[in-house]
Amino acid sequence: MTTDFENSLEYARRLDQADPLCHFRKQFIFPQHEGKDTLYFCGNSLGLQPVAVRQALIAELDQWAEFGVEGHFRGDKPWMYYHKFLAESSARLVGASPEEVVVMNTLTTNLHLMMVSFYRPSKTRYKILMEAGAFPSDQYAMETQAIWHGFNPDDAVIEIEPRPGEDCLRTEDIIQVIHQHGEQVAIVMFSGVNYYTGQFFDIPAITRAAHAVGAFAGFDLAHTAGNLPLQLHDWQVDFAVWCSYKYLNSGPGGPSGVFVHQKHGNAPEIPRFGGWWGHDESERFLMKKGFKPMPGAPGWQLSNAQIFSCAAHLASLKIFDQAGMEALRKKSMQLTAFLEFILTSAGSHGHEFQIITPAEPSARGCQLSILTGSSGKDLFEYLNQNGVIADWREPNVIRLAPVPLYNSFEDVWQLGKLIEAYNNRH
Repeated sequence: MTTDFENSLEYARRLDQADPLCHFRKQFIFPQHEGKDTLYFCGNSLGLQPVAVRQALIAELDQWAEFGVEGHFRGDKPWMYYHKFLAESSARLVGASPEEVVVMNTLTTNLHLMMVSFYRPSKTRYKILMEAGAFPSDQYAMETQAIWHGFNPDDAVIEIEPRPGEDCLRTEDIIQVIHQHGEQVAIVMFSGVNYYTGQFFDIPAITRAAHAVGAFAGFDLAHTAGNLPLQLHDWQVDFAVWCSYKYLNSGPGGPSGVFVHQKHGNAPEIPRFGGWWGHDESERFLMKKGFKPMPGAPGWQLSNAQIFSCAAHLASLKIFDQAGMEALRKKSMQLTAFLEFILTSAGSHGHEFQIITPAEPSARGCQLSILTGSSGKDLFEYLNQNGVIADWREPNVIRLAPVPLYNSFEDVWQLGKLIEAYNNRH
């Protein structure tokens, strides 16, 4: 991986010309600013629309128009089995077998459904361990799960904080807290990548530590799936959930993915909330009493798939199959390092900001979080007015995500020039 960079347009264009993934940029639609593509660095919040999505939606509308209700059983992709069309690609993304994944519902709904099965506290083993500063939805889910089971969340939910003066957690500190609470821990529930700092947690180490004290290990991979290669099966993760509208480019409110390790997926006695679509499909239309879950993650389904959003998701997953996560990760590491170089160069000209995302490439994906000074919001608004789409997180962080599927090295260089121009004005 090249790290000896140059800060010039010609150099950035040379990197783009040498990029074997550069042609994927044409498969996405960029918002426009003054007749040009925006500098879109917000794939960590909402990915760009793949060109193929429009035709994918039209195909399902045509299916509905031609067959009506019979579309559940006829056509190229009968709706009855739609979750299966997403399984192999989803499994490749997270390092699982197709039976260990299912696409259904939305992320926090799925998180609560997983907690039904994996958070079954007792009077002595009831604690939930998570990172401090997790995404609010995860915080609320853990808080209300504790309350639902009759516990005070101030006691039951343990939030692990960085050391004083540090922005990110150390793996050894996470493991130490897990062992400190030991047999009181029911579940360790972490993000894969923290939404605010962009830190990629050591999922295998956290999982091993959870299992060592007899707890389950679950992960919210909203900022991880499609961003970093994963091996959930080999890492022995118990369960994971993720959304599809960030790095997976499946549109606003896109469906969520679920991973359940086969050791649990093939155990029908595990408690869960049942639904018609999770029942054994060979008997589904017999309409009998007695829930009989399908093997694997599909046994956690409640309802039939949201066909139109799943169609958009499938169109994007096909692009990931073409590109491959290993190739995307290779470009991501170089592209993110180039962004770090450009930001450091621009920041040295006077604007007050600090990159709080880990500098070690193995501890981050493509997001860099910039801790800004008192004029940070002004800088953010200046960038937005000049065609940069990023995002702001209170109290003073700008998040930038150079996504390898569609961002270029020239995008990064242009961003740096805008920051330099801003600094020169102030």
